Amino acid sequence: MLLKLRTLISLLLLCIVAQATAQTDTVEVAEQHVGDHLRVSLLTCGPGDEQVWEVFGHTAVRVIDSVHHTDEVFNYGTFEFGPDFEIQFMKGKLNYCVSVMSFHEFMEEYIQAKRSVEEQELLLDWKQKQHICDFLYWNAEPENKYYKYDFFFDNCATRIRDIFPKPQVFGKEFRFGQALPQGKRITFRDIINIYFYHDYWTRLGVNILLGSRIDKPMTNADIMFLPDYLRDGVGGGTVSGHKIATSPVLILPGGPASPGGVNWALLLTSTLAILTIAGLTVKKLRLLGKIMTTSLLLVTGLLGCLILVMWLATDHQGCRDNFNILWCLPTNIIVAFFNLKGKNKYALVAIFLVFISFVLHVCKVQGLLLPEFAPLLLAMVFIYGTIYRRTKKINTPISNA
Repeated sequence: MLLKLRTLISLLLLCIVAQATAQTDTVEVAEQHVGDHLRVSLLTCGPGDEQVWEVFGHTAVRVIDSVHHTDEVFNYGTFEFGPDFEIQFMKGKLNYCVSVMSFHEFMEEYIQAKRSVEEQELLLDWKQKQHICDFLYWNAEPENKYYKYDFFFDNCATRIRDIFPKPQVFGKEFRFGQALPQGKRITFRDIINIYFYHDYWTRLGVNILLGSRIDKPMTNADIMFLPDYLRDGVGGGTVSGHKIATSPVLILPGGPASPGGVNWALLLTSTLAILTIAGLTVKKLRLLGKIMTTSLLLVTGLLGCLILVMWLATDHQGCRDNFNILWCLPTNIIVAFFNLKGKNKYALVAIFLVFISFVLHVCKVQGLLLPEFAPLLLAMVFIYGTIYRRTKKINTPISNA
């Protein structure tokens, strides 16, 4: 009787253990199924020509859920045109947000704009897929989706770049691939000037308003503020030596690249310099010289005021420490219209400051867009030199013999 009871208890315990093991296996299979139905990929969109912000391309994350039959794109480059859009942009307080849209809706915009789209599938296990999706959906909630946009340091590409090293995704073992060309000193200014290869007017204006903060050499992580380089960094990324993404696949071909065209900005600054120098050196063109002197002093003075506003009164990090103020002197507005005492000394100081700005360029403290700026700087030196020569002659006392 006792033997039968022991046997019965043993069988009962075996049944309990077997059932628990089966439940554990079922849970594991179910958990694996949760992640296995997800496919996550990186979308890299080519540049466009319609708007300034399209020049640098775009980045987004695509998530396909085969269980819920959804194909969605998480887009960190969404912003709203409001009545105060321009003011908020100038202040550097423009809010961007992450939006969720269907893949079809996302692609329709790029089809119409004839912009290319590449896709890289991320080689994730089921837990990593689930963690990325959980984070993306959390980030898209109304209370979490907004962020203050900064072109160089917080944009659609950097937001996605910063997901990969998170502990829940790849963690400390993750390494980006080499996106920055090895052995080269490349600054933020260098790279944006390359992208503006055909938009000379915008390139000229951007280089005037952006300060020395964008002239520091970029790190491998820094250069991934641009979608093309984020694609390369992810494409070469590894976790413990294993690749984390497939090679890019072109899913939408774009139109041909825009040609460089005529550099009208360089032609304008060269023409202004020629007219100014001619007007200041040829006696018969003295009236032209006066007109050009007043005009360029006024323009550079107004630019100097704008530089100060963008530097001191906005949140644009790239506009700080702008040494273009050395040759765009705000006080030139006053000098243009008033015959001040000590004008010759002012002219000497102004020539010295132009020289200092050139030295800062040579020393790589702040870059100058020399092809377009050189004629303008030369014209300003002629203007200051003429002011110094003429005012010194007026102020020199005449001695009696």
